[in-house]
Amino acid sequence: MNFAEQLPVLPIITPLVMAPVTLLLPKGRAPWAWATLASWLTFAACVFLLREVSASSAGFISYHLGDWAPPLGIEYRVDLANALVLLLVSGIASLVFPFAYRSVQLEIDERQSSLFYGALLICMTGLLGVTITGDAFNVFVFLEISSLSTYALIAMGARRDRRALTASFNYLVMGTIGATFFVIGIGLLYQATGTLNMADLHDKLAGNHSRVVDAGFAFIVVGMGLKLAMFPMHLWLPNAYTYAPSAVSAFIAATATKVAVYVLIRFLYSIFGFDFSFMGSAFTFVLLPLGLAGMFVASFVAVFQDDVKRMLAYSSVAQIGYMLLGLSFATVEGLTASLVHVFNHALMKGALFMAVACVVLRAGSHSVEAFAGLARRMPFTTWAFILSGLSLIGVPLTVGFISKWYLLQAAFAAGHWYAGFLIVASSLIALLYVGRIVEVMVLREPAEEGKYAIPARDAPLSMLIPMWIMVAANIYFGVNTELTGEIARRAAEALMMVAGGAP
Repeated sequence: MNFAEQLPVLPIITPLVMAPVTLLLPKGRAPWAWATLASWLTFAACVFLLREVSASSAGFISYHLGDWAPPLGIEYRVDLANALVLLLVSGIASLVFPFAYRSVQLEIDERQSSLFYGALLICMTGLLGVTITGDAFNVFVFLEISSLSTYALIAMGARRDRRALTASFNYLVMGTIGATFFVIGIGLLYQATGTLNMADLHDKLAGNHSRVVDAGFAFIVVGMGLKLAMFPMHLWLPNAYTYAPSAVSAFIAATATKVAVYVLIRFLYSIFGFDFSFMGSAFTFVLLPLGLAGMFVASFVAVFQDDVKRMLAYSSVAQIGYMLLGLSFATVEGLTASLVHVFNHALMKGALFMAVACVVLRAGSHSVEAFAGLARRMPFTTWAFILSGLSLIGVPLTVGFISKWYLLQAAFAAGHWYAGFLIVASSLIALLYVGRIVEVMVLREPAEEGKYAIPARDAPLSMLIPMWIMVAANIYFGVNTELTGEIARRAAEALMMVAGGAP
Protein backbone atom coordinates (compact mmCIF):
# COMPACT_ATOMS: atom_id res chain seq x y z
CA MET A 1 0.00 0.00 0.00
CA ASN A 2 1.15 3.54 -0.70
CA PHE A 3 1.30 6.45 1.72
CA ALA A 4 -2.00 7.98 0.61
CA GLU A 5 -3.89 4.78 1.38
CA GLN A 6 -2.64 4.83 4.98
CA LEU A 7 -3.39 8.51 5.60
CA PRO A 8 -6.68 8.04 7.49
CA VAL A 9 -5.07 5.96 10.23
CA LEU A 10 -1.94 8.08 10.71
CA PRO A 11 -3.60 10.82 12.85
CA ILE A 12 -4.54 8.09 15.35
CA ILE A 13 -1.53 5.81 15.18
CA THR A 14 1.10 8.56 15.42
CA PRO A 15 0.19 10.08 18.83
CA LEU A 16 -1.06 6.73 20.18
CA VAL A 17 2.29 5.03 19.55
CA MET A 18 4.40 7.99 20.60
CA ALA A 19 2.52 8.67 23.86
CA PRO A 20 3.88 5.63 25.81
CA VAL A 21 7.42 6.50 24.73
CA THR A 22 6.97 9.89 26.40
CA LEU A 23 6.66 8.14 29.77
CA LEU A 24 10.04 6.44 29.30
CA LEU A 25 11.98 9.61 28.58
CA PRO A 26 13.97 11.36 31.34
CA LYS A 27 12.36 14.37 32.96
CA GLY A 28 13.15 17.78 31.49
CA ARG A 29 12.94 18.85 27.87
CA ALA A 30 12.91 15.38 26.31
CA PRO A 31 9.21 14.50 26.93
CA TRP A 32 8.14 17.96 25.76
CA ALA A 33 10.24 17.77 22.57
CA TRP A 34 9.01 14.26 21.77
CA ALA A 35 5.36 15.18 22.32
CA THR A 36 5.77 18.34 20.23
CA LEU A 37 7.23 16.25 17.39
CA ALA A 38 4.24 13.90 17.62
CA SER A 39 1.81 16.82 17.37
CA TRP A 40 3.60 18.22 14.32
CA LEU A 41 3.63 14.85 12.53
CA THR A 42 -0.07 14.42 13.29
CA PHE A 43 -0.86 17.90 11.98
CA ALA A 44 1.03 17.17 8.76
CA ALA A 45 -0.98 13.97 8.28
CA CYS A 46 -4.25 15.88 8.79
CA VAL A 47 -3.21 18.54 6.25
CA PHE A 48 -2.53 15.85 3.64
CA LEU A 49 -5.79 14.13 4.55
CA LEU A 50 -7.83 17.31 4.01
CA ARG A 51 -6.15 17.78 0.65
CA GLU A 52 -6.95 14.20 -0.40
CA VAL A 53 -10.59 14.48 0.68
CA SER A 54 -11.01 17.82 -1.10
CA ALA A 55 -9.75 16.26 -4.32
CA SER A 56 -11.76 13.03 -3.96
CA SER A 57 -14.53 12.57 -6.51
CA ALA A 58 -16.50 10.44 -4.03
CA GLY A 59 -16.46 13.21 -1.43
CA PHE A 60 -15.03 10.95 1.27
CA ILE A 61 -12.25 8.47 2.02
CA SER A 62 -13.02 5.11 3.60
CA TYR A 63 -10.36 3.13 5.50
CA HIS A 64 -11.12 -0.44 6.63
CA LEU A 65 -9.24 -1.46 9.76
CA GLY A 66 -7.77 -4.95 9.44
CA ASP A 67 -9.16 -5.14 5.88
CA TRP A 68 -12.56 -6.02 7.33
CA ALA A 69 -15.14 -4.36 5.12
CA PRO A 70 -17.92 -2.39 6.84
CA PRO A 71 -20.44 -2.85 8.32
CA LEU A 72 -18.80 -5.89 9.93
CA GLY A 73 -15.43 -4.19 10.28
CA ILE A 74 -14.57 -0.84 11.82
CA GLU A 75 -14.38 1.95 9.27
CA TYR A 76 -12.60 5.28 9.39
CA ARG A 77 -14.63 7.53 7.14
CA VAL A 78 -13.30 10.99 6.32
CA ASP A 79 -15.35 13.65 4.54
CA LEU A 80 -14.96 17.41 4.43
CA ALA A 81 -16.78 17.94 7.74
CA ASN A 82 -14.54 15.80 9.89
CA ALA A 83 -11.43 16.59 7.83
CA LEU A 84 -11.93 20.23 8.85
CA VAL A 85 -12.28 19.23 12.53
CA LEU A 86 -9.22 16.95 12.29
CA LEU A 87 -7.22 19.87 10.91
CA LEU A 88 -8.50 22.05 13.75
CA VAL A 89 -7.64 19.65 16.60
CA SER A 90 -4.21 18.75 15.26
CA GLY A 91 -3.41 22.36 14.38
CA ILE A 92 -4.29 23.59 17.88
CA ALA A 93 -2.19 20.78 19.37
CA SER A 94 0.79 21.64 17.17
CA LEU A 95 0.81 25.12 18.74
CA VAL A 96 -0.14 24.23 22.32
CA PHE A 97 2.61 21.62 22.72
CA PRO A 98 5.54 23.96 21.96
CA PHE A 99 3.78 26.70 23.94
CA ALA A 100 3.35 24.49 27.00
CA TYR A 101 6.96 23.96 28.12
CA ARG A 102 7.51 27.06 30.29
CA SER A 103 3.93 27.03 31.55
CA VAL A 104 4.21 23.38 32.59
CA GLN A 105 7.51 24.08 34.33
CA LEU A 106 5.69 26.54 36.58
CA GLU A 107 2.41 24.72 37.15
CA ILE A 108 3.24 21.00 37.09
CA ASP A 109 5.50 19.01 39.38
CA GLU A 110 8.65 18.14 37.41
CA ARG A 111 8.21 14.48 38.33
CA GLN A 112 4.86 14.54 36.48
CA SER A 113 6.09 16.25 33.32
CA SER A 114 6.44 13.08 31.24
CA LEU A 115 3.04 11.90 32.50
CA PHE A 116 1.56 15.28 31.58
CA TYR A 117 2.77 15.22 27.98
CA GLY A 118 1.81 11.56 27.58
CA ALA A 119 -1.71 12.28 28.84
CA LEU A 120 -2.01 15.30 26.55
CA LEU A 121 -1.05 13.12 23.57
CA ILE A 122 -3.65 10.54 24.61
CA CYS A 123 -6.25 13.30 24.91
CA MET A 124 -5.42 14.45 21.39
CA THR A 125 -5.64 10.85 20.15
CA GLY A 126 -9.11 10.45 21.65
CA LEU A 127 -10.41 13.68 20.13
CA LEU A 128 -9.04 12.78 16.70
CA GLY A 129 -10.47 9.27 16.99
CA VAL A 130 -13.93 10.60 17.86
CA THR A 131 -13.76 12.78 14.77
CA ILE A 132 -12.48 10.26 12.24
CA THR A 133 -14.29 7.04 13.09
CA GLY A 134 -17.28 5.84 11.13
CA ASP A 135 -18.37 3.43 13.87
CA ALA A 136 -20.87 4.65 16.47
CA PHE A 137 -19.50 2.57 19.35
CA ASN A 138 -15.95 3.68 18.51
CA VAL A 139 -17.15 7.25 19.07
CA PHE A 140 -17.93 6.27 22.67
CA VAL A 141 -14.56 4.50 23.08
CA PHE A 142 -12.52 7.45 21.83
CA LEU A 143 -14.72 9.88 23.74
CA GLU A 144 -13.84 8.08 26.97
CA ILE A 145 -10.15 7.96 26.05
CA SER A 146 -10.09 11.73 25.66
CA SER A 147 -12.25 12.28 28.75
CA LEU A 148 -10.22 10.07 31.10
CA SER A 149 -6.98 11.75 30.08
CA THR A 150 -8.63 15.18 30.49
CA TYR A 151 -9.71 14.35 34.05
CA ALA A 152 -6.09 13.52 34.90
CA LEU A 153 -4.75 16.63 33.17
CA ILE A 154 -7.14 18.92 35.06
CA ALA A 155 -6.25 17.28 38.37
CA MET A 156 -2.57 18.07 37.75
CA GLY A 157 -3.45 21.72 38.34
CA ALA A 158 -3.68 20.88 42.06
CA ARG A 159 -0.05 21.92 42.53
CA ARG A 160 -1.16 25.56 42.23
CA ASP A 161 -4.76 25.27 43.44
CA ARG A 162 -6.28 22.29 45.25
CA ARG A 163 -9.64 23.17 43.75
CA ALA A 164 -8.39 21.48 40.57
CA LEU A 165 -9.10 18.15 42.27
CA THR A 166 -12.77 18.94 42.90
CA ALA A 167 -13.08 20.44 39.43
CA SER A 168 -11.69 17.23 37.94
CA PHE A 169 -13.99 15.10 40.07
CA ASN A 170 -17.07 17.13 39.12
CA TYR A 171 -16.09 16.86 35.46
CA LEU A 172 -15.62 13.11 35.91
CA VAL A 173 -19.10 12.71 37.40
CA MET A 174 -20.84 14.84 34.78
CA GLY A 175 -18.75 13.37 31.96
CA THR A 176 -19.59 9.85 33.10
CA ILE A 177 -23.30 10.66 33.17
CA GLY A 178 -23.07 12.09 29.66
CA ALA A 179 -21.11 9.09 28.39
CA THR A 180 -23.60 6.70 30.02
CA PHE A 181 -26.53 8.42 28.32
CA PHE A 182 -24.66 8.33 25.04
CA VAL A 183 -23.75 4.63 25.18
CA ILE A 184 -27.31 3.72 26.22
CA GLY A 185 -28.51 5.54 23.10
CA ILE A 186 -25.99 3.64 20.97
CA GLY A 187 -27.16 0.36 22.53
CA LEU A 188 -30.78 1.14 21.71
CA LEU A 189 -29.89 1.91 18.09
CA TYR A 190 -27.96 -1.34 17.89
CA GLN A 191 -30.94 -3.23 19.30
CA ALA A 192 -33.17 -1.69 16.64
CA THR A 193 -30.84 -2.13 13.66
CA GLY A 194 -28.18 -4.74 14.49
CA THR A 195 -25.36 -2.50 13.23
CA LEU A 196 -22.96 0.12 14.59
CA ASN A 197 -21.54 1.43 11.31
CA MET A 198 -22.78 5.01 10.87
CA ALA A 199 -23.54 4.74 7.15
CA ASP A 200 -25.32 1.43 7.70
CA LEU A 201 -27.23 2.90 10.65
CA HIS A 202 -28.49 5.69 8.43
CA ASP A 203 -29.79 3.21 5.87
CA LYS A 204 -31.47 0.94 8.42
CA LEU A 205 -33.03 3.78 10.41
CA ALA A 206 -34.77 5.15 7.32
CA GLY A 207 -38.48 4.75 8.00
CA ASN A 208 -37.84 3.17 11.41
CA HIS A 209 -39.94 5.13 13.89
CA SER A 210 -40.07 2.69 16.78
CA ARG A 211 -40.01 3.78 20.40
CA VAL A 212 -36.60 2.15 20.81
CA VAL A 213 -35.11 4.45 18.16
CA ASP A 214 -36.92 7.47 19.61
CA ALA A 215 -35.48 6.70 23.05
CA GLY A 216 -32.01 6.18 21.57
CA PHE A 217 -32.21 9.58 19.88
CA ALA A 218 -33.16 11.26 23.17
CA PHE A 219 -30.35 9.56 25.10
CA ILE A 220 -27.75 10.53 22.48
CA VAL A 221 -28.85 14.19 22.35
CA VAL A 222 -28.81 14.52 26.15
CA GLY A 223 -25.49 12.67 26.48
CA MET A 224 -23.77 14.83 23.88
CA GLY A 225 -25.44 17.91 25.35
CA LEU A 226 -23.58 17.20 28.59
CA LYS A 227 -20.31 16.59 26.77
CA LEU A 228 -20.50 19.79 24.71
CA ALA A 229 -21.64 21.90 27.71
CA MET A 230 -25.01 22.82 26.24
CA PHE A 231 -26.84 25.25 28.51
CA PRO A 232 -28.03 24.38 31.19
CA MET A 233 -25.86 21.23 31.27
CA HIS A 234 -22.66 23.26 31.37
CA LEU A 235 -21.92 23.47 35.11
CA TRP A 236 -18.84 21.25 34.91
CA LEU A 237 -17.08 23.50 32.41
CA PRO A 238 -16.23 26.75 34.30
CA ASN A 239 -14.30 25.04 37.11
CA ALA A 240 -12.61 22.63 34.72
CA TYR A 241 -11.25 25.46 32.56
CA THR A 242 -10.42 27.68 35.54
CA TYR A 243 -8.37 25.29 37.68
CA ALA A 244 -6.74 23.18 34.96
CA PRO A 245 -3.09 23.95 34.13
CA SER A 246 -3.03 26.88 31.70
CA ALA A 247 -1.79 24.82 28.74
CA VAL A 248 -4.57 22.29 29.33
CA SER A 249 -7.17 25.07 29.45
CA ALA A 250 -5.90 26.40 26.11
CA PHE A 251 -6.08 22.96 24.49
CA ILE A 252 -9.43 21.68 25.77
CA ALA A 253 -11.17 25.05 25.42
CA ALA A 254 -10.19 25.12 21.75
CA THR A 255 -10.92 21.47 20.93
CA ALA A 256 -12.99 19.31 23.31
CA THR A 257 -16.39 20.99 23.10
CA LYS A 258 -15.93 21.58 19.35
CA VAL A 259 -15.45 17.87 18.78
CA ALA A 260 -18.59 17.18 20.83
CA VAL A 261 -20.54 19.65 18.68
CA TYR A 262 -19.24 17.83 15.60
CA VAL A 263 -20.46 14.49 17.02
CA LEU A 264 -23.93 15.95 17.56
CA ILE A 265 -23.94 17.24 13.97
CA ARG A 266 -22.76 13.86 12.68
CA PHE A 267 -25.49 11.92 14.47
CA LEU A 268 -28.29 14.33 13.58
CA TYR A 269 -27.43 14.55 9.89
CA SER A 270 -25.50 11.40 8.94
CA ILE A 271 -27.41 8.87 11.08
CA PHE A 272 -30.95 10.08 11.85
CA GLY A 273 -31.70 12.47 8.98
CA PHE A 274 -34.69 14.71 8.35
CA ASP A 275 -37.20 11.90 7.95
CA PHE A 276 -36.77 11.01 11.62
CA SER A 277 -39.93 11.96 13.46
CA PHE A 278 -38.32 13.89 16.33
CA MET A 279 -35.81 15.84 14.26
CA GLY A 280 -37.97 18.91 13.70
CA SER A 281 -38.93 19.04 17.37
CA ALA A 282 -35.28 18.72 18.43
CA PHE A 283 -34.31 21.68 16.26
CA THR A 284 -37.28 23.87 17.22
CA PHE A 285 -37.85 23.07 20.88
CA VAL A 286 -34.41 22.01 22.12
CA LEU A 287 -31.46 23.40 20.14
CA LEU A 288 -33.00 26.78 19.22
CA PRO A 289 -34.22 27.90 22.68
CA LEU A 290 -31.26 26.41 24.57
CA GLY A 291 -28.83 27.95 22.10
CA LEU A 292 -30.38 31.39 22.55
CA ALA A 293 -30.56 31.00 26.33
CA GLY A 294 -26.91 29.97 26.50
CA MET A 295 -25.87 32.96 24.41
CA PHE A 296 -27.37 35.41 26.90
CA VAL A 297 -27.26 33.75 30.31
CA ALA A 298 -23.63 32.66 30.04
CA SER A 299 -22.61 36.03 28.60
CA PHE A 300 -24.28 37.90 31.47
CA VAL A 301 -22.55 35.64 34.01
CA ALA A 302 -19.20 36.25 32.28
CA VAL A 303 -19.54 40.00 32.80
CA PHE A 304 -19.40 39.66 36.59
CA GLN A 305 -16.48 37.24 36.90
CA ASP A 306 -13.35 38.28 38.81
CA ASP A 307 -11.27 35.49 37.30
CA VAL A 308 -10.29 35.83 33.63
CA LYS A 309 -10.17 32.07 32.97
CA ARG A 310 -13.64 31.65 34.47
CA MET A 311 -14.87 34.59 32.39
CA LEU A 312 -13.56 32.93 29.23
CA ALA A 313 -15.11 29.64 30.31
CA TYR A 314 -18.59 31.17 30.54
CA SER A 315 -17.89 32.88 27.24
CA SER A 316 -17.31 29.41 25.75
CA VAL A 317 -20.76 28.31 26.93
CA ALA A 318 -22.23 31.35 25.18
CA GLN A 319 -20.29 30.62 21.99
CA ILE A 320 -21.54 27.02 22.01
CA GLY A 321 -24.98 28.60 21.98
CA TYR A 322 -24.10 30.23 18.64
CA MET A 323 -23.11 26.86 17.20
CA LEU A 324 -26.36 25.25 18.36
CA LEU A 325 -28.34 28.19 17.02
CA GLY A 326 -26.93 27.75 13.52
CA LEU A 327 -27.52 24.01 13.74
CA SER A 328 -31.15 24.55 14.77
CA PHE A 329 -31.99 26.35 11.51
CA ALA A 330 -31.70 22.98 9.67
CA THR A 331 -30.50 24.68 6.49
CA VAL A 332 -27.30 24.63 4.47
CA GLU A 333 -26.61 28.20 5.57
CA GLY A 334 -27.17 27.38 9.23
CA LEU A 335 -25.03 24.25 9.18
CA THR A 336 -22.30 26.13 7.32
CA ALA A 337 -22.38 28.85 9.99
CA SER A 338 -22.07 26.25 12.77
CA LEU A 339 -19.08 24.53 11.13
CA VAL A 340 -17.39 27.87 10.47
CA HIS A 341 -17.90 28.92 14.09
CA VAL A 342 -16.57 25.59 15.38
CA PHE A 343 -13.31 26.35 13.56
CA ASN A 344 -13.19 30.08 14.29
CA HIS A 345 -14.07 29.89 17.97
CA ALA A 346 -11.22 27.44 18.52
CA LEU A 347 -8.80 30.04 17.16
CA MET A 348 -10.24 32.79 19.39
CA LYS A 349 -10.29 30.78 22.61
CA GLY A 350 -6.93 29.16 21.98
CA ALA A 351 -5.27 32.56 21.61
CA LEU A 352 -7.09 34.05 24.63
CA PHE A 353 -6.21 31.20 26.97
CA MET A 354 -2.61 31.31 25.74
CA ALA A 355 -2.48 35.01 26.65
CA VAL A 356 -3.82 34.19 30.12
CA ALA A 357 -1.14 31.50 30.46
CA CYS A 358 1.52 34.12 29.75
CA VAL A 359 0.10 36.33 32.51
CA VAL A 360 0.05 33.39 34.92
CA LEU A 361 3.71 32.74 34.14
CA ARG A 362 4.72 36.28 35.15
CA ALA A 363 2.05 37.26 37.71
CA GLY A 364 1.24 33.84 39.13
CA SER A 365 -2.49 34.51 38.92
CA HIS A 366 -5.36 34.72 36.43
CA SER A 367 -7.54 37.06 38.49
CA VAL A 368 -8.62 40.37 36.95
CA GLU A 369 -6.33 42.26 39.39
CA ALA A 370 -3.30 40.50 37.91
CA PHE A 371 -4.03 42.15 34.54
CA ALA A 372 -3.76 45.72 35.88
CA GLY A 373 -1.33 47.78 33.79
CA LEU A 374 -0.36 44.77 31.72
CA ALA A 375 0.09 46.91 28.59
CA ARG A 376 3.17 48.56 30.16
CA ARG A 377 4.75 45.37 31.45
CA MET A 378 3.76 42.75 28.83
CA PRO A 379 2.84 44.60 25.60
CA PHE A 380 3.00 41.59 23.26
CA THR A 381 0.75 39.55 25.52
CA THR A 382 -1.60 42.51 25.95
CA TRP A 383 -2.04 43.02 22.22
CA ALA A 384 -2.52 39.31 21.67
CA PHE A 385 -5.36 39.36 24.20
CA ILE A 386 -6.88 42.54 22.73
CA LEU A 387 -6.88 41.27 19.13
CA SER A 388 -8.26 37.88 20.13
CA GLY A 389 -10.88 39.62 22.28
CA LEU A 390 -11.93 41.77 19.34
CA SER A 391 -12.32 38.56 17.36
CA LEU A 392 -14.52 37.14 20.13
CA ILE A 393 -16.73 40.24 19.95
CA GLY A 394 -16.98 39.99 16.17
CA VAL A 395 -15.08 43.03 14.93
CA PRO A 396 -14.57 43.11 11.12
CA LEU A 397 -11.36 41.61 9.72
CA THR A 398 -11.40 38.88 12.38
CA VAL A 399 -12.75 35.33 12.36
CA GLY A 400 -15.37 36.33 14.92
CA PHE A 401 -16.93 38.72 12.41
CA ILE A 402 -17.02 35.96 9.78
CA SER A 403 -18.83 33.65 12.21
CA LYS A 404 -21.40 36.29 13.12
CA TRP A 405 -21.90 37.22 9.47
CA TYR A 406 -22.61 33.62 8.47
CA LEU A 407 -24.97 33.23 11.41
CA LEU A 408 -26.84 36.44 10.56
CA GLN A 409 -27.25 35.35 6.94
CA ALA A 410 -28.50 31.94 8.06
CA ALA A 411 -30.95 33.43 10.57
CA PHE A 412 -32.60 35.74 8.05
CA ALA A 413 -32.57 33.09 5.29
CA ALA A 414 -34.36 30.66 7.62
CA GLY A 415 -36.98 33.27 8.55
CA HIS A 416 -35.73 33.63 12.12
CA TRP A 417 -35.21 37.39 11.84
CA TYR A 418 -35.45 37.82 15.63
CA ALA A 419 -32.44 35.50 16.06
CA GLY A 420 -30.40 37.89 13.93
CA PHE A 421 -31.06 40.76 16.31
CA LEU A 422 -30.33 38.53 19.31
CA ILE A 423 -26.96 37.56 17.81
CA VAL A 424 -26.01 41.25 17.61
CA ALA A 425 -27.30 41.90 21.13
CA SER A 426 -25.29 39.04 22.64
CA SER A 427 -22.18 40.32 20.84
CA LEU A 428 -22.63 43.62 22.68
CA ILE A 429 -22.53 41.71 25.97
CA ALA A 430 -19.24 40.19 24.85
CA LEU A 431 -18.03 43.75 24.34
CA LEU A 432 -18.74 44.39 28.03
CA TYR A 433 -16.70 41.56 29.49
CA VAL A 434 -13.84 41.77 27.01
CA GLY A 435 -13.78 45.59 27.26
CA ARG A 436 -13.62 45.35 31.03
CA ILE A 437 -10.37 43.35 30.88
CA VAL A 438 -8.92 45.62 28.18
CA GLU A 439 -9.66 48.65 30.36
CA VAL A 440 -7.82 47.03 33.27
CA MET A 441 -4.82 46.19 31.10
CA VAL A 442 -4.50 49.53 29.33
CA LEU A 443 -5.81 52.24 31.64
CA ARG A 444 -4.95 51.07 35.14
CA GLU A 445 -1.59 51.44 36.81
CA PRO A 446 0.42 48.25 37.29
CA ALA A 447 0.98 47.01 40.82
CA GLU A 448 4.46 47.97 42.02
CA GLU A 449 4.49 45.55 44.92
CA GLY A 450 2.42 42.73 46.37
CA LYS A 451 1.32 39.45 44.89
CA TYR A 452 0.10 41.01 41.62
CA ALA A 453 3.32 42.88 40.85
CA ILE A 454 4.54 41.87 37.38
CA PRO A 455 8.17 42.19 36.25
CA ALA A 456 8.70 44.50 33.31
CA ARG A 457 9.33 41.72 30.81
CA ASP A 458 7.05 39.80 28.51
CA ALA A 459 6.58 36.07 28.20
CA PRO A 460 9.42 34.04 26.62
CA LEU A 461 9.54 33.58 22.85
CA SER A 462 8.63 29.90 23.20
CA MET A 463 5.21 31.10 24.34
CA LEU A 464 4.88 34.33 22.35
CA ILE A 465 5.53 32.74 18.94
CA PRO A 466 2.79 30.03 19.13
CA MET A 467 0.39 32.54 20.66
CA TRP A 468 0.95 35.08 17.92
CA ILE A 469 0.61 32.42 15.24
CA MET A 470 -2.83 31.77 16.72
CA VAL A 471 -3.58 35.51 16.75
CA ALA A 472 -2.42 35.81 13.14
CA ALA A 473 -4.79 32.96 12.23
CA ASN A 474 -7.63 34.99 13.79
CA ILE A 475 -6.82 37.79 11.37
CA TYR A 476 -5.91 35.71 8.31
CA PHE A 477 -9.06 33.57 8.32
CA GLY A 478 -11.06 36.72 9.00
CA VAL A 479 -9.84 38.12 5.68
CA ASN A 480 -9.44 34.95 3.61
CA THR A 481 -12.39 32.61 4.10
CA GLU A 482 -11.53 30.29 1.22
CA LEU A 483 -10.52 27.42 3.52
CA THR A 484 -13.08 27.74 6.30
CA GLY A 485 -16.09 29.15 4.45
CA GLU A 486 -15.78 27.12 1.26
CA ILE A 487 -15.00 23.80 2.93
CA ALA A 488 -17.73 24.35 5.53
CA ARG A 489 -20.25 25.10 2.78
CA ARG A 490 -19.32 22.01 0.77
CA ALA A 491 -19.39 19.90 3.94
CA ALA A 492 -22.82 21.30 4.88
CA GLU A 493 -24.23 20.55 1.42
CA ALA A 494 -22.96 16.97 1.60
CA LEU A 495 -24.40 16.45 5.09
CA MET A 496 -27.75 17.92 4.06
CA MET A 497 -27.95 15.58 1.08
CA VAL A 498 -27.26 12.57 3.32
CA ALA A 499 -29.88 13.80 5.81
CA GLY A 500 -32.47 14.12 3.06
CA GLY A 501 -32.65 17.93 2.98
CA ALA A 502 -32.27 20.27 0.03
CA PRO A 503 -28.59 21.10 -0.67
